[in-house]
Amino acid sequence: MAGYDLELNNDNTQDFYVVFHGPKGTVYEDGVWKVHVTLPEDYPFASPSIGFLNKLLHPNVDEASGSVCLDVINQTWTPLYSLVNVFDVFLPQLLTYPNPSDPLNSEAASLYMRDKQSYENKVR
Repeated sequence: MAGYDLELNNDNTQDFYVVFHGPKGTVYEDGVWKVHVTLPEDYPFASPSIGFLNKLLHPNVDEASGSVCLDVINQTWTPLYSLVNVFDVFLPQLLTYPNPSDPLNSEAASLYMRDKQSYENKVR
């Protein structure tokens, strides 16, 4: 993946970490996260497992495990997608447009819906 910092986990090309920068113009733009990627044996026919290793306050990211709730990765994945799509499109869209009605982090979702300004202040 050109343009991304990658670190293999135990020299395994199917288990690695990617440095991900928050999308510009969002409350996450100054953030930098280490994302764990695990590719299944039948990748690209099966979706990768994606999880944030460092904390991220977001309605669709599990605070404890870092797991991501994103339909395109978890349910509608197709071999036409690649990891470049995940890091250039899917994760930036997730951070830009949270979906509090389908949360993995109910506290973050509740705060987002109740008081968006407080949510944004807490993210920063």
